[in-house]
Amino acid sequence: MNAQLEPRDGTTNVPEDMTGRPRRAPTGGISFRKTFSALRHRNFRLFFSGQLISFTGSWMTTTAQGWLVYQLTGSKALLGIVAAAASAPMLFFATWGGWVADRYPKRSVILATQTCWMILSLAMAALVWWKLVQPWHIIALAILGGVTMAFDMPARQSFVIEMTSREDLMNAISLNSSAFNCARIIGPSIAGLLMAHVGIAMCFFLDGLSFIAVIAGLLLMRLPKHETKIESESSPLGQALEGFRYVWNHRRVLTILSLFTVVGIFGWSYSVLMPAFARDVLHLDAKGYGLLMAGSGVGALAAALTVASAGHILPTRVMALGGVWIFSVTLILFAFNKNLYVGVVLLAIVGFGVVLYFSTSNTVLQSIVPDEMRGRVMGIWALIFGGMIPLGSLQAGVMADFLGTPATMAIGALICALAAFVTLSVIRRREAQLAEAK
Repeated sequence: MNAQLEPRDGTTNVPEDMTGRPRRAPTGGISFRKTFSALRHRNFRLFFSGQLISFTGSWMTTTAQGWLVYQLTGSKALLGIVAAAASAPMLFFATWGGWVADRYPKRSVILATQTCWMILSLAMAALVWWKLVQPWHIIALAILGGVTMAFDMPARQSFVIEMTSREDLMNAISLNSSAFNCARIIGPSIAGLLMAHVGIAMCFFLDGLSFIAVIAGLLLMRLPKHETKIESESSPLGQALEGFRYVWNHRRVLTILSLFTVVGIFGWSYSVLMPAFARDVLHLDAKGYGLLMAGSGVGALAAALTVASAGHILPTRVMALGGVWIFSVTLILFAFNKNLYVGVVLLAIVGFGVVLYFSTSNTVLQSIVPDEMRGRVMGIWALIFGGMIPLGSLQAGVMADFLGTPATMAIGALICALAAFVTLSVIRRREAQLAEAK
């Protein structure tokens, strides 16, 4: 995506794609070199390999934590509460996290957050190992993890372009997503085996150790001297809030983030209900639950590699909105499925759709935003992704107690599909207005 074709004020006089960005003519077919082009950058290779290991540990913790909460309490609502506790701090700290990412060296910020996460994972392992863990422990550690995420996510997302280049940005984001989703396949499978044969504590312990890989990779990077990019004379609070003013005045960015909000609240919350769905609807044990989660990861990995390989060819409108519709339709089918193996296949397609959407929208967003605002805008992205999810998680957990897990999933998916149609309508109306103005 050649964002250099756009002036800083966001205007353009060339044909536009789904988000208002200039269309590009295809620059060649799909090749192995294009699929992994971002790996030619040494810093990104270090980051990518460390993330692959750490993400595996994180998915082990995600899988184990949901199972542990439901095992301790049997409450679907508490599943939503724990997920909300992990994400709610984003509402209060993500804006500051974006400011910190623009103000200080991103590598230093990420080193601090990764160290904090390692400590939290090892603390959870100790509580479970010594059989001291209580629901309030899980909620408290989830809140601390959410605070850490509020500072980690904006820095990590906006750091990608500094490790690569604008030309390789979409490929780097897609490969990073592929690492996340490769771990999504491996992590739950390992967690299911460990929970069945060794114990849940080992999942948290190995997650804690996995952060060493990321920390080592960051320390080995060779980066230019950091230069503060914020030139505003406003107070730190004013500088932090400039991101909201930029988004509000930039119609393309506002469109992307508006749809992102709806999908975050009503769509992504399906993952919070997966332990209850696996146990109560499909009547699975820990191994079956791990297999179900791994199926979603297979589809997500396929989507990430699709974007990495063909993102320079396919229109972003097709990938983004198509991803939402694939996700929504398949999730509705999954919600009323009663067979494990059919469920694994459907969840793979669900994972494909949601990652196709997330990877594309993330790339387009970062390509549009100027360098000096990227941290703060990605702070708002993180606020929506991690801060609005508590609302979705909470409402999904409460709705599932009243309406049942399948109906809750289906309703959320339907809302996402309708939001994508509204977004397409808004984009076409704007295109018509531009055509009339010419």
